[in-house]
Amino acid sequence: MLATRVIRRPIVTEKAAFASGTFNRHTFEVASDARKADVKAAIEELYSVRVQSVAIQNRKGQQRRSRFGYWKTPATKRAIVKIHPDDRIELF
Repeated sequence: MLATRVIRRPIVTEKAAFASGTFNRHTFEVASDARKADVKAAIEELYSVRVQSVAIQNRKGQQRRSRFGYWKTPATKRAIVKIHPDDRIELF
């Protein structure tokens, strides 16, 4: 799998920014069929860092309601990647 197909986008929230600064863990949205080994190889290729561990979250979509009826947000897959303490990923 191509590295640019595996990693869709970085997740930039307060919680993710705190984890990246404090624990050197970065959060990415990944393809739904990506495995841990695919995510590790893609991060190492794209950012030139050493990955220590990868944790995957399958997040189901939520049901929303509007005055026109109900609809569901799409399910997503997130990867929380722990980087070697000597390496850094600068997103900004």
